[in-house]
Amino acid sequence: MQSVRIGAGLGFYGDNWEPVAASIERGGVQFIASDHLAELTLAILQKDRQRDPGLGYARDLVPMLLRLWPLMRERGVRFVCNAGGLNPAGAAQALLAAFMTKGWRARVAVVRGDDVLPQLLQADAPATDFAHLFTGEPVAGVREQLVFANAYLGAEPIVRALDAGADIVITGRVADAALFLGPIVHSLGWTLAGARTPIDLDRLAQGLTVGHLLECSGQGSGGNFGSQGDWQRIPDLAHIGYPIAEVYQDGTALITKAPATGGRVNFDTVRQQLLYEVHNPYAYHSPDVVLDMGSITLHDEGHDRVRLTGARGQPPGEQLKVVAGFRDGFKAEVTWGFSWPDAWDKAQAAQATVRTMLRDKHIPHDELFVEYPGLNSAHGALAPLPEVAALNDLNEVWTRMVLRTPVKAAADGFGRLFPWLALSGPAYTCGFNGLHNTSELLGIWPTLVPCSAVESSVQVDMMDGVAPTPA
Repeated sequence: MQSVRIGAGLGFYGDNWEPVAASIERGGVQFIASDHLAELTLAILQKDRQRDPGLGYARDLVPMLLRLWPLMRERGVRFVCNAGGLNPAGAAQALLAAFMTKGWRARVAVVRGDDVLPQLLQADAPATDFAHLFTGEPVAGVREQLVFANAYLGAEPIVRALDAGADIVITGRVADAALFLGPIVHSLGWTLAGARTPIDLDRLAQGLTVGHLLECSGQGSGGNFGSQGDWQRIPDLAHIGYPIAEVYQDGTALITKAPATGGRVNFDTVRQQLLYEVHNPYAYHSPDVVLDMGSITLHDEGHDRVRLTGARGQPPGEQLKVVAGFRDGFKAEVTWGFSWPDAWDKAQAAQATVRTMLRDKHIPHDELFVEYPGLNSAHGALAPLPEVAALNDLNEVWTRMVLRTPVKAAADGFGRLFPWLALSGPAYTCGFNGLHNTSELLGIWPTLVPCSAVESSVQVDMMDGVAPTPA
C-alpha cells in the first residue's frame, strides 16, 4: 500500500533542530514539517518588524536550514514550515541569500494571503464583524491599536506548492497540523478541496490527527511527559528523537521515531499529545476538516511504534480563525529578594512601600502584579502558601513585581523606585533585577473571518529554480 513518511520539525521558535537531523539521516523521512509559531509568536515577530521592516519572520529558519539542507538534498527530503510569520517573502529572501553564499540553490515556495489586517481596519464594517472570539467585544475598541491580523490557513496552498515542485515551502500563519496534512495529501493524492464523502473526510481526519501528534516536536515522543512516576523512565532526553509518522493510503498511520535516539513513543506519550490543547475532542476544528477523536484507537506495537486508526471527519466550517495583535500599553518588572529571618514579612513590607510610592507620586498604572518565584509563580492561585511562620523561616523569599501602565514614561521610571531601598528598606535585601526593563505589551485579539474573504487571495510564489546537489 502506498505510504508517505513525514517527520516533526521544530515545535516553537527557538526549538532544537539536531533531532530533525537524526530523523533525516536515520528516519527514512520524505518530508519535514516544522512549526515555528506558538500562539504568541506573532507578537514577538511584530516587535522585530517594528525595529526593522525587513524582519517579521522566525530567524532560526536560516541557521536551521544551513544545517539541514545538505542532509535533505542528498536524500530528497522536502521541508514545510510556517517560519515566514508576518513576512514569509522576507524569510525566503534571507534563506536564499544565505544559500547563495554556499553556492546552493533550492526551489522555495512562499505562501501568502493570511494577512487580514486591512479587513479588520475597515471602520465601516458591521459592529458584529471581528468580535472577540471569547468575550464578544466589538473590534472597534482596539481598532486604532491593531498592528497585525492573520488568518489560520489550511493545507491547500501547501499542496499547491508541493505539486509545483517546491523543495522548501515557507508560509505565514497556517493551522499547525496543516503543515503536515499538506505533504500527506500531496503524496497520497487525497481529495482536499470540496472533500465531502465519508472516506475523504475520515482520511483527512487521520491526517489532521497525525499533524496534531507531530506538531510539538519532542513532546510527541516523551518530552514534557507529565505522567507521575513514569516521566523518569523516558530514556536519554539529551538525544531525544522527534516523532515520525508513516501514513498509508487508507489513512492508517504508524507513529515512531528514528532509531538510536532517545525519548519514547508508546501509548501513554502519544495519548498525552493527542489531547494537548484540545477543547472538544469530538469536534477539533481546522480549516480542512473537523476531527472527531472519539473513535480513535492507539495500538502500542512496542519498540517505539504506535498505530493510529479510527479518526472520523466532518466538513469544515465557513469561517477561519484569526489571531490579531494590538498595542496594549507597557510593562516594567523588578525582582527583589529577601533573606532569613522574617523573609516573608520583609517582602510584604517592601511591596507595601512600593504601592505607597506609586500612590504618592500619582504614577498612572492599571495593575501591580506580584508573585513569589519558588512559592507560587508556577501555579498562581492554585498553589496555597504555607503559614506565615513557615514563610518567615524560609532561607529566602523572592518577589517579582510587574507594573502594567498605558504610559511608557511610567514604565521607564518604575525601576527608579527601588535602589534607595537597598539601604533604607527592609534588611537583608538580596539584590534587584530588571531596574531598567520596559517592554511594550501587545494584546491578542482572537476572532473569525469568512473563508470566502481570505482564500481567494491566497497565493503561492516560486522564488527560485530547481536545486542541484549542494557543494
